[in-house]
Amino acid sequence: MSENQNSKQYDLEDRTFEFARRVRAFVRKIHKDIPNIEDAKQVVRSSGSVGANYIEANEALSKKDFLMRAKICRKEAKESRYWLRLIHSGDDAWCEKERIALVQEAKELTSIFGAIVTKSQ
Repeated sequence: MSENQNSKQYDLEDRTFEFARRVRAFVRKIHKDIPNIEDAKQVVRSSGSVGANYIEANEALSKKDFLMRAKICRKEAKESRYWLRLIHSGDDAWCEKERIALVQEAKELTSIFGAIVTKSQ
């Protein structure tokens, strides 16, 4: 792997880690009603799964394994976007701004992993 590819790999690992970290910080601040609690549990799982599966993809034993993990990353990013769209941020301007930013990041991660899947097939 070239220096540039290696750097990009770790940039995406960092980016997915930061996404999961920001989701957790966001969830700590939202209003705790029953729908938000349930949706928050789901988004915490799916957002963490994006990065965890990307790490697994980078350690893949075969191209087929890499492709499967990259597809899981894409699926989990899409799912994160779904749960983030459902969470109600109420009247808290910071929460709403962060929710919108996280939805956008989930969309971008979905696109990135979609491109990785397409190029890897």
